[in-house]
Amino acid sequence: MPFMTNRRRFIQLLGASAAVTGLPGRAFAANSLTMQAAWINDAEFAGYFVAIDAGFYQAEGLNLNYLSGGPDVIPESSIIAGKADLALTSPDTTIKIIAEQGAPFKIIGAQYQKNPVGIVSLARAPINSPEELKGKTLAVPPVNVISVQAMLAINGINKSDVNIIPYAYDPTPLIKGEIDASLDFVTNVPYTIEQAGEEAASFLLYDFGYKTYNDAVVVSEEVLKGKRGELVAWLKASRKGWHTNFADTAVYPPKFKNTWFSGTGRTIENEIYFNGAQRPLMEHSDGVFAMDEEGINANLESLARIGIKGSRDIFDTTLLEEVEA
Repeated sequence: MPFMTNRRRFIQLLGASAAVTGLPGRAFAANSLTMQAAWINDAEFAGYFVAIDAGFYQAEGLNLNYLSGGPDVIPESSIIAGKADLALTSPDTTIKIIAEQGAPFKIIGAQYQKNPVGIVSLARAPINSPEELKGKTLAVPPVNVISVQAMLAINGINKSDVNIIPYAYDPTPLIKGEIDASLDFVTNVPYTIEQAGEEAASFLLYDFGYKTYNDAVVVSEEVLKGKRGELVAWLKASRKGWHTNFADTAVYPPKFKNTWFSGTGRTIENEIYFNGAQRPLMEHSDGVFAMDEEGINANLESLARIGIKGSRDIFDTTLLEEVEA
């Protein structure tokens, strides 16, 4: 997904009122759960599609309502508005509104252990480290400039040493040589570049000190209290869906061509590439969604470097313990 594109708008939305200390009341349907995805239906969510089609949620006694995302969908706002019980979000967004706006949210899992956000360049003029960005022109979405600056600072590089310009999620300027690199998802954009006849090089911000999760599994405290059993069932079934999907990353995208992936404008070959590229970023020895203390601390420390001060109690790992039991 185009990471954090809606963060500023969402923070402004929340800031227009007092701190968010409660959510609208709602009537919970027994054994049902509504999930808000972070972006359009692509390989980023393949494990959930596998779990739905294979009946894994039903086997756990859960009726799942899946809501796709998109450029105009702010996942956290779906929770606040009572449209969803659970949402996939960016930790910086969620932790910021918890710490600064008092939003009653908890993170109960993390889809990506390593955030897919990275620096993408061309293999014929590769940029393989933050040090190699010095004197280069780097295109960055405006809402992500602070993250790049944090990564530079972590690596002892002055932000003035890199020419940062706005980026609109289009690799064409990079392919044409108008810029030296861009900030994007390394799981997807390199494929687009290859289709244009070039080879891509990339590195993750994560691997150079900016260690954050992505697609954090977020719920309200109200849902956590009232639908704990359903949430554990969702984690179990979703984990099974992802494990099934990753048994062979080329199997399921073609099956979704005329269903889940219909109308996205992307080729199935692109989705297969995406599916394979994301696997090492999601896997954990304790299973998909795992959040160990090292990872949680790394997230908090990284976000603190950009002024987002969260705390350990934002992360609730007790549901994952029930999944593993």
